[in-house]
Amino acid sequence: MPASIDPERMPHVPEKQRGPVTLRRGQVQATTTDQRLLDSRGPSDWVHTDPWRVLRIQTEFVEGFGLLAELPRAVSVFGSARTPREAPEYALAQKLGGALADAGWAVITGGGPGIMEATNRGASEAGGLSVGLGIELPFEQSLNDWVDLGLEFRYFFARKTMFVKYAQAFVIMPGGFGTLDECFEALTLVQTRKVNQFPVILMGTDFWAPLLDWLRGTLAAQGLIHSSDLELFTVTDDVDEAVRIIDEAYEHRADKPPIATGDEHPGTDGE
Repeated sequence: MPASIDPERMPHVPEKQRGPVTLRRGQVQATTTDQRLLDSRGPSDWVHTDPWRVLRIQTEFVEGFGLLAELPRAVSVFGSARTPREAPEYALAQKLGGALADAGWAVITGGGPGIMEATNRGASEAGGLSVGLGIELPFEQSLNDWVDLGLEFRYFFARKTMFVKYAQAFVIMPGGFGTLDECFEALTLVQTRKVNQFPVILMGTDFWAPLLDWLRGTLAAQGLIHSSDLELFTVTDDVDEAVRIIDEAYEHRADKPPIATGDEHPGTDGE
C-alpha cells in the first residue's frame, strides 16, 4: 500500500481564490482584482484578453437588440461596396430601396458605399426608414449619408445576427465575397428551417446565371444539395416582382411586424 501523505510535510503552495477560480503557484498575482481596477497606472493588457472580448461581444448584442427591437417590418439588402454610382446595378438598388419604402418596408444594409448606399438612398428619398449596420474594417469605411439609423460593429457574427433577426426577407444584389457569404448563410437558414417564410431574392439574372448553372450542374447533380433546394430563392431583374414576393410572404407569416411608415424612432428609449 502506498504510504499515507502527511500534509504537514507537503511544501507550501501559494494559492488564491478569484471568484470561482483557484490560482496556485505562478498563477497567483500579487494584487487583487479591486486594486487592478482602481489602479490606472497598471498594465493595460487586460483589455485585450478573451474574457474582456466576451464583454465587448455581449455589448454589441445588447446595443443591437436595444436599437432594433422596435424596428418595423424590414428587408435586408446586400451587395457590393465597390459598385460605382453610374453603374446600372446602383440604379437598380436605388429603385429597389424606394419601392420597398413605398410598400411599407424599412431597409437594412451594411451601411457602406456602392449597392448599400444606393439602397439606403432610395429608401430615404422615398421617405422610408433606412438602416445601416456598419463593420470595423482595416480600411476606412464610414456609414453612408443616407443611413437614418446606424450602428457600427466590431464583430461580423454579431452584425450578421442583426441582419437576420430583424428582417423578414433578404435581397441579394451583385457583389463579392461578403455578399456571397450573406447569400449562402440566408439559404442555409432557410434550408435547415432555422427561419420560416423567409424569401431570398437574387437581383440580376445575368450576374447570377453562372452560379445557378454550377448549383444545378454540380451541387444538385452530385447530390450535394436536393433539387428542391433550388426553389428556396428567386432570381429576377424586376423590382416590382421582388416586392410582390416579399409582400406575399409577409401575408402568410404567423407573426407580422408593423408596417414601416417612416416616422419610427426605434432605439430611443422613449426620449
